[in-house]
Amino acid sequence: MGKKYLIDSNVIIDYMANIIPEKGTNFVENIFNTQFLISVITKIEVLGYNDLPNKMSAMGNFISLSEILSLNETITEKTIELKRTFRKMKLGDAIIAATAIDGNLILITRNVDDFKFIPNFTVVNPYEIE
Repeated sequence: MGKKYLIDSNVIIDYMANIIPEKGTNFVENIFNTQFLISVITKIEVLGYNDLPNKMSAMGNFISLSEILSLNETITEKTIELKRTFRKMKLGDAIIAATAIDGNLILITRNVDDFKFIPNFTVVNPYEIE
């Protein structure tokens, strides 16, 4: 079975704003067209984002194409573990990381530094794809 990916909020927002470089855009579009997975927190963050008011309807439609991974007991417990271990980690980041870990997913995000301290956790930045 091939690699599976979890898309972070900033990737969706940047994609909708057309600011990801071409190679990164091609990479994420392939994911969007094959297995578009997001965390429930990503849905909340993207649809709660106010800096692109003229694109909010399109963002809602776009999010509706994804498979939204909800919180479950395993993700909740992993989130708690991450917050206890990495005390400065934001709750949203901990939920996204826990969701990726639970699903054995590679996280696609621009904010690599928010996750670099988690051991054995793979993150891909679409801005750095060559």
